[in-house]
Amino acid sequence: MKFLITGGAGFLGINLIRYLYGKEHEIVSLDIADFDYPDMLSKIIAVKGDIRNARLVNDIMKDIDIVVHCAAALPLYKPADIYSTDVDGTRTLLEAFEKNNGQRFIHISSTAVYGVPDHHPIFEEDKLDGVGDYGNAKILAEEECLELRSKGYCVPILRPKSFIGPERLGVFHLLYDWAKDGHGFPMIGSGNNRYQLLDVEDLCEAIYLCATLDTKIVNDTFNIGAEEFESMKEDYQAVLDYAGFGKKIVPLPEKPAIAMLKILEYLKLSPLYKWVYETASKDSFVSIEKAKKILGFNPKYSNKEALIRNYKWYIEHLDEFKNRSGISHRVPWKQGILSAAKRFF
Repeated sequence: MKFLITGGAGFLGINLIRYLYGKEHEIVSLDIADFDYPDMLSKIIAVKGDIRNARLVNDIMKDIDIVVHCAAALPLYKPADIYSTDVDGTRTLLEAFEKNNGQRFIHISSTAVYGVPDHHPIFEEDKLDGVGDYGNAKILAEEECLELRSKGYCVPILRPKSFIGPERLGVFHLLYDWAKDGHGFPMIGSGNNRYQLLDVEDLCEAIYLCATLDTKIVNDTFNIGAEEFESMKEDYQAVLDYAGFGKKIVPLPEKPAIAMLKILEYLKLSPLYKWVYETASKDSFVSIEKAKKILGFNPKYSNKEALIRNYKWYIEHLDEFKNRSGISHRVPWKQGILSAAKRFF
């Protein structure tokens, strides 16, 4: 089959490209960023372009069998960019997919569509209530997908938990950087809340199931997450233990910590945004029973294993991104004033 991966130069994109190439599929990557992976550059077709460019998208879509739509403007982007990319861009892709009679359009959504729910686990049928522009845009993007599904097309929607693994930095860079330098790590609240993560390899498996199983089975919406996870404090402590300095997770009083981070965000002194600091102390886990039962989804990695696997990759590739920063998952986020706070832990 021939796959189009939007956001192919991103963290999920490159992991999925390597996964699909290993199964001998043809791959086209479309991303607004440069495709800077020498190991894969000669093995796929990498197009630098914007999913909001209707003419470009239509040209690329002409001989594509399956689209995996990973591209998105993340919460640190400006609201106008979030809506134009995540909603308008999704619509542009769906229109080109329909025009060219594609086989399947697999949409990567997010559990951010659930907001901060009042119960756990969260099921696919639960109320959607996005937090911030990103969560709301993801809901609107899903609505675009459902409209095409209603016309008889196969449009699986996956709602993954925060996924980590090789190539992932972003907010997790804070934990890994502090662990590497022999510091403890602060946590908003007691850390006794359960916060489910997901290894990117398990997400790739789920995507492939949606690409290969019978269309009548996969044409649905599925939560995707780790099956094994403990408290946030226990899972993150595993990284500090692996680093080997004997450091500990340090709980911080929830309300003062959130109030301070709000101020720092407003002053642009911290990379942490509302979705991160207002949910970090809350339970956050979804039911994956539907994906297990219908797709046969069977995640291999626990939270601890996924975090340590990501940390190992971080240590092995440290020299590659020492002087890089940005607002995507693939690069370290500038820590701002938080880098000065590190000395106290």
